[in-house]
Amino acid sequence: MSKKVISVEDLSKRYRLGLMGLGSLRHDVNRMWHRVRGKADPYAKIGEVNDRAQAGTSDYVWALRDVNFSVQKGEILGIIGKNGAGKSTLLKILSKITQPTGGSVKMKGRIASLLEVGTGFHPELTGRDNIYLNGTILGMSRREVGRKLEEIVEFAGVAKYIDTPVKRYSSGMIVRLGFAVAAHLDPEILIVDEVLAVGDAAFQKRAIGKMKDVTKEDGRTVLFVSHNMQSVRMLCNRAVLMHNGGIAFDGGVDETIHQYIAKVFRPNHTCFHPEKASAPGNNFIRLRRAELLHAEDQPLNVTMPFKFIFEFWNEISEGGINLSLSLFSVRGECVFKVNTPSRILQKGLITSTCMIPANLMNDGEYTIRLLFVKDTTQVLFAIEELLTFKVADAGRTGFWHGKWHGAVRPKLDFDLASTI
Repeated sequence: MSKKVISVEDLSKRYRLGLMGLGSLRHDVNRMWHRVRGKADPYAKIGEVNDRAQAGTSDYVWALRDVNFSVQKGEILGIIGKNGAGKSTLLKILSKITQPTGGSVKMKGRIASLLEVGTGFHPELTGRDNIYLNGTILGMSRREVGRKLEEIVEFAGVAKYIDTPVKRYSSGMIVRLGFAVAAHLDPEILIVDEVLAVGDAAFQKRAIGKMKDVTKEDGRTVLFVSHNMQSVRMLCNRAVLMHNGGIAFDGGVDETIHQYIAKVFRPNHTCFHPEKASAPGNNFIRLRRAELLHAEDQPLNVTMPFKFIFEFWNEISEGGINLSLSLFSVRGECVFKVNTPSRILQKGLITSTCMIPANLMNDGEYTIRLLFVKDTTQVLFAIEELLTFKVADAGRTGFWHGKWHGAVRPKLDFDLASTI
């Protein structure tokens, strides 16, 4: 039977904005005077939510405000939300790096955290020394760490550099070693922030596999923060959405991701820069216009064709270029990638159109990435999330119920021949 290993009740964290100095002694004395008289902190009343998009009117901000949730043993909890939502502050409190302003946290078991590149590593010590140092911090004996050493080094792929000071490691090597140490030194609770994104695709796949293994085989608990929705879906069996320092939703992974997308997704069908000097690009390419067009004056739906139009200044005089368009779902899944069928040889202002037929796209939210490539391998210019758009469901008929799964939803013909 599962049991609760993390319990967070009314957790709050307040920070003071601006430089510490003028007025701080007065504030401290006033706060202490209220405390002596058994009264509440006078400045807690004027703190405001941590919305970084708006100018503040108070000297204090709530990075976390009245956060409540619990985690069961062996559970993999995903924590998602936009930048500034309070995710990292929450993990720092759970990792005992910083203290909360109010509320309580109850945790059972040893905790290993991987919050930033190089967390817990001494740059002057070798990789081997840092492994033993981290094991000691977790309360393990040298003999216990020694039994895990070979497995850690093999997983991290740093055998050649294990006796080299960590300050000479690349960021990817540090993350690989840091994760290997955290995952292999038997913590009951593993806390992982966005740092896995620094590693390459092969390491990310191994890391996700390892986190799944330690929860299934050893019953350990994992808290995983990521902006990659695909990784969250692959790894987690539950997720919470943080927004402005609070828990906005707590539930199944797909539903939590849906709530997140609804909060952060903003369709943008046009990007226009009429002046060449101010247009995004470089000495090779300058993008003048990118636009999504569809014929009917209604929201784009699965039964409608649409097209992308791109205008750009091409300054390549020899060899020509190819235009590459990649379409992604907001969950991070690549739906498809297409290239211009032949190289673009003309210089000057070029217009290119890509047609998307009706009954191809599934309903959902999408973004496009544009690449300008020379000789099939040399990327001259790239733009992530150039356009964002939503495809609506046009309505279903017949006996179908629920969501149609898949990145695309083509309408295909079946040849139904009866046989005797």
